[in-house]
Amino acid sequence: MSVSKDKRTSGNPVFAGWYADPESRIFAGKYWIYPTWSAPYAEQKHFDAFYSEDLVNWSKADRILQMSDITWAHQALWAPSPVERDGRYYYYFAANDIQSDAELGGIGVAVADRPEGPYRDALGQPLIDRFVHGAQPIDPHAFIDDDGNAYLYYGGWGHCNVVRLGEDMVSLTPFADGEVYKEVTPELFVEGPCMFKRDGRYYFMWSEGGWGGPDYSVAYAIADSPLGPFQREAKILAQDPNVATGAGHHGVLNIPGTDEWYIVYHRRPLTETDANHRVVCIDRMTFAAEGRIQPVCLTFEGAPARPLRND
Repeated sequence: MSVSKDKRTSGNPVFAGWYADPESRIFAGKYWIYPTWSAPYAEQKHFDAFYSEDLVNWSKADRILQMSDITWAHQALWAPSPVERDGRYYYYFAANDIQSDAELGGIGVAVADRPEGPYRDALGQPLIDRFVHGAQPIDPHAFIDDDGNAYLYYGGWGHCNVVRLGEDMVSLTPFADGEVYKEVTPELFVEGPCMFKRDGRYYFMWSEGGWGGPDYSVAYAIADSPLGPFQREAKILAQDPNVATGAGHHGVLNIPGTDEWYIVYHRRPLTETDANHRVVCIDRMTFAAEGRIQPVCLTFEGAPARPLRND
């Protein structure tokens, strides 16, 4: 299903509809955005995805995973983070918004043979279903390092953990010291972790503030290891009173073969007051000479055309 065409830039929002918590990837020669369907919790029963060959013209893949296909999910689905390994796609997501270890829910994982799915629940139960180091099991973000080690960062309630994924991508494996869960919480962390690597350094990002308010924002740290320590550098994404509020919970895209980077995030239009009225946007992310991320400028133009080379 085509949702945009014949534009010079993507525009912001990138596509129509209330969506949030976007994860961004490059799979099978296309750009992909995997968001939460931004609705009241009781209505968040499915995931859609969007794909493009040039960042400008986007098409929609409907209902790539639905609550009816997950036996243990009953309240809400949100914050997906897929990753590819050995030709299969592993899709991590949050469900049920558990408030204690006595409740069923947490972080699940689904699997598919194509980036658009359909995805199927891989375990029949959550992958992470309890609070460890105070972190609510929500907002997963998958990251595969250059050495092949796969990590899952996650957390809410002001705490962030990282776990190491097994070779099957649907289990956890201990770190060298025997620990399974390592807390990596930086200053002012709230939720929405995100990791990327540039010039051999690890950039860890997260959301601050309340997701339903205007002050939602993104900050970052830089480390020499995927396990940190992560010392907060600065806030780089925040509301602009002339453009939008509540800018946060994001993913990152790097144009292959370049040092051109984009942040894919959600924000709330100035005309909206409903907490769930969020849209997905994309803007340029640049770096200072010493590697620090520059503050992101919120725009209505979005990204220019950047076709992917498939040779």
